[in-house]
Amino acid sequence: MQKAINAGALAIALVALASFAAGGARMKITSSFQEGGNIPSKFTCDGGDSSPPLQIAEIPSGAKSLVLVVDDPDAPSGLFTHWIVWNISPQTNAIAEGSAPKGVQGTSDFGKSGYGGPCPPSGTHRYYFKIFALDRELNLPFGTKRNQLDAAMKGHVVAQGELMGRYSRKK
Repeated sequence: MQKAINAGALAIALVALASFAAGGARMKITSSFQEGGNIPSKFTCDGGDSSPPLQIAEIPSGAKSLVLVVDDPDAPSGLFTHWIVWNISPQTNAIAEGSAPKGVQGTSDFGKSGYGGPCPPSGTHRYYFKIFALDRELNLPFGTKRNQLDAAMKGHVVAQGELMGRYSRKK
């Protein structure tokens, strides 16, 4: 009986360790809008198209850098990347409204660097603000695209978090 209990405890510990190693640790990312709520139009193409304020919490102590990704999985052409920034200091716990964190900016699917706000062609879309803690900095140049960023991050994510907001255009 004791062997079965020990084996069960060991299995649970190994699953927890594997989950952490695969990026299963959780961080928190919040903003002025609620999880699953509507993104204010001032942060979209219908307003000032400025980035919303972001707060980041529960960053692992061993993190060497952070990555910020904003994307829309509901775009007609598939996943659409609105903003990517990497090599953000792990001491960063807030990004002010309308500003970019210090780091390296990539090229969004708008074909530019920097934030590009929600601008769905029709219906309500979901927008994910994702934060990743990595065990290293990434050796990628300014302007790198999302697929190259994803490939470079593979195997280096130690924690992650996300905030989802919704937006539909008023016509």
